[in-house]
Formats: sequence, C-alpha cells, structure tokens
Amino acid sequence: MTELYQLTIHEAGDLLRQRKISSVELTQAHLDRIRKVESEVKAFTLVTDDLALQQAKEADRRIASGENLSPLTGIPIAIKDVICTKDITTTCGSRMLENFKPPYDAAVMERLNAAGIVMVGKTNMDEFAMGSSTEHSAFFPTRNPWDLERAPGGSSGGSAAAVAAGMAMGSYGSDTGGSIRQPGSLCNVLGLKPTYGRVSRYGLVAFASSLDQIGPFARDARDAALLLQAIAGQDARDATSSLEPVSDYSAALSEDIKGMRIGVPQEYWVEGTQPGVVDAVRKNIEQLREMGAEIVDVSLPHTKYGVAAYYIIAPAEASANLARYDGVKYGYSYRDTDDMWEAMEKTRQYGFGPEVKRRIMLGTYALSAGYYDAYYKQAEKVRSLITRDFEQAFEQVDALVSPASPTVAFKIGEISDPYQMYLNDVFTIPANLAGICGISIPGGFSEGLPVGMQLLGNAFAESTILRIADAFERVTDYHTRWPANL
Repeated sequence: MTELYQLTIHEAGDLLRQRKISSVELTQAHLDRIRKVESEVKAFTLVTDDLALQQAKEADRRIASGENLSPLTGIPIAIKDVICTKDITTTCGSRMLENFKPPYDAAVMERLNAAGIVMVGKTNMDEFAMGSSTEHSAFFPTRNPWDLERAPGGSSGGSAAAVAAGMAMGSYGSDTGGSIRQPGSLCNVLGLKPTYGRVSRYGLVAFASSLDQIGPFARDARDAALLLQAIAGQDARDATSSLEPVSDYSAALSEDIKGMRIGVPQEYWVEGTQPGVVDAVRKNIEQLREMGAEIVDVSLPHTKYGVAAYYIIAPAEASANLARYDGVKYGYSYRDTDDMWEAMEKTRQYGFGPEVKRRIMLGTYALSAGYYDAYYKQAEKVRSLITRDFEQAFEQVDALVSPASPTVAFKIGEISDPYQMYLNDVFTIPANLAGICGISIPGGFSEGLPVGMQLLGNAFAESTILRIADAFERVTDYHTRWPANL
C-alpha cells in the first residue's frame, strides 16, 4: 500500500478534490515522516508544524467550498531558506541572517500562498547559495537520503533531500550555476531551472543577480509542470522578469517525442566523469532514439571556458550583493566596539563562513582597478560566446541532452579542494550563463546511487524539456524508486 507521503502532487490533488483524503491528513503524514527521518537527513533549518496544519485546515475549507482552487491547494511543500517568508526566519544558511524574519513575502511565496499550498518548512542550503554539497551551511550538513554518509548536492541540497525522503511532495530551490539540477541528480528527483526572467526574483536573497533563478523539485514531470506553473510570470517588482507569455506546461506532457531532434554536445563528455554516469546517460540517449527522437551530434565549443567565466562573474556579483551586510541595517551585528570600521569588519568576519569569504575576495579582486578589464570583462565576453553557441545549436535541435553531474553523490568531507568542488557544476553552469532552461531527471543508477540526465532547452522552452522528461518517464521507472535505508 502506498503511503500518503509517497503520492505525487497530481495523485494527491485528485484525492483531495474527490474528498477521499483531507489536506490535514496529508499534511500530518508528512509531518510524521519529518519526525521519523529528519534527525538523520537534516534537510530543514525550520519545520513549521503549526503553520502547516493551519494552512491545511484552510485548504480543506477552500476545497469544501470549491473556491479559489489550484492544483497545489492543500499540498505540502518545502521552501529553500533563501526565499523570503514574511515573519518566518529566513537564514540563507548563514549566521549573518540567523535571526532574520523578513517583513514581506517573496513574489513566489505570494503566488504559492494564493494557490493554497501548505508550507512544511524552510530547507537547509549552502551559505548564501554558495556551494555544491550543502556542507557549507553554517548550521549543519544535509545528508543524502540514498546514503546518509554522502552529500545531497547543493546549494539546494535540503530541498532535494526533503522531496527524495518523502518529507515534502515538492519543493523550491534556487539555481545560480546548477544548484537545482545537480542536487536533483544526486537525490533522484527532478530539478528544473527555468529560463532567466521566467520567475520573479523579488524576495530571493541575491547571490549573483544575473544568474539566480528560482525553480522546483518534484518526483515526476507532471508535478514539475504544476510547480512551475504556480510561480511563472512577469512581476513589475523585478526588472529582469520577462513579459513572455507563460505556457500551459501540463498541456505539453501527453505528447510523444517522435520526430524531435535532440542534440548531444560532444564537449559534455569531459575527462573525470565517472564511467557509471557515462554508461547510464549513453543508455538513456539510445532510449530516446528508440522512442522516435532523432539524435544529433552538436558542438558547443566555448563550454570548456564556462567554469572559469562563471567563477569570475558570480563572485563579482556576490561581492557587490553581499556588501549590504554591514551590521547596520539588518542581520548579525558586532557591537563590542565604538569604532564603525572595526564593527563592520568584525560583523563580516564572524557573520560569513569561509566559502562566502572566499568568493567575496575573488569577486572583489576581479572587479578591482587594473583587473576589471583583464578578468571580469573577458569573462563577460566568454559568456556572450557561450550564449551564441547555444543559439546556433537550437537552430538545429529542439533540446540538448547530457549528464547533469559528472559524479554520483560523494561522501561528506570527501572533497576538500574548492576547485574540485566547483567542477561538480561543469555541465550545469553554461545554461545559467546563457539564461536558458534546464532540467535534471532521474536517469538510472551507478553503484546503487542515482544518476541524473540533463535536458537543456532554448529560452522559454520549458514545455519542450518537460515533454521529453514526461515521455522518458513513461518508458522507465527510475523516478519511482525510493531510498531503501529510510
């Protein structure tokens, strides 16, 4: 018998609307699941039990009266702790914001609350979204539900782990260089990064403003479509949000992929990718061919410069964005001195963790006089070349396919070299630099650990990659498998 916490969102939604279960029952099942496994997984910085049950009761009232219903009404959802939630602690995984309660909701929270979701908690993350393992949280590392000695990926590792472990039916994270797709890959859930500008960044605590984008984690493509639909659209408070009309993402899911052209970038098979990952994704590409897709070799020649360009642009933007944490306006403040400059220095010394300090220093250096032209300006030129590579590729194909991560989940503490950690995002970073959409979907297993397959689509082509993901799920069962050790 399927437990309530094992249902997909669309399955639970049908049961709720048929009045076969209540949102309170569904929510309580997830809170019970959290109580059972959270001490081992550590996916949450905050579990909002009382609020969740209150929202569930309101959802049941809405369902009974038939008013303002959405596919997410009454559904338990987890929110990455980088998204502002009014009067609810939003820490960004940092001591700097350990006690910060925003006075407003992020735009996505306004939409989700209007849709009637049940928020079960805020999820753990690498501090200020800087990391690929969720080991850089100031509070504790999150553990991978598939192997508790391993990392779930990052920076949205808590959101991925919460869905993988059955503690939430879906969740939201943020993706700056792969922070949704890489943990999705390592935790065997779908992780979708929308096109830049598709979802408002108002109320998303900024890391790198030209790269950040909010997106969902889900158990299947239909759920991912529902979760994206709820938050997509233009917002006047975010000057970078797009006026492009929002598609009906669910409508694209029942179609097959016969005749679609799917490109395989030759540069996405780099040295250092684990053989089990290569074998699994190559097998999946043949599966797509058997399903009627035309597989085409393509080249993205400037991909090899993606990591280097990203780790100049992203830290540069971070150094500017994090300058606001000065101990004056909000957040942690060092007060054991009357000297303003010492107070600011000590606030940042004690408030920020080592990875955040590292990236601030990298970014400040790249933007400094004498180095701006040599580093930052060159990186932006490379970004333009990578964008052009994708534009030319999408003139030939409907989507691109590759591994999502070069490895399966690695052991916590195994990667101590920051550069080696940065390379975990080698397949995901180019999509952020170009602003296109991408999704990681469960694509098999290597040595008992999940392998993710990445699908990349052109700008605002989320329907296309969701269509391929849904078709792939109909001939495979990878997305239906659960961790055996929880």
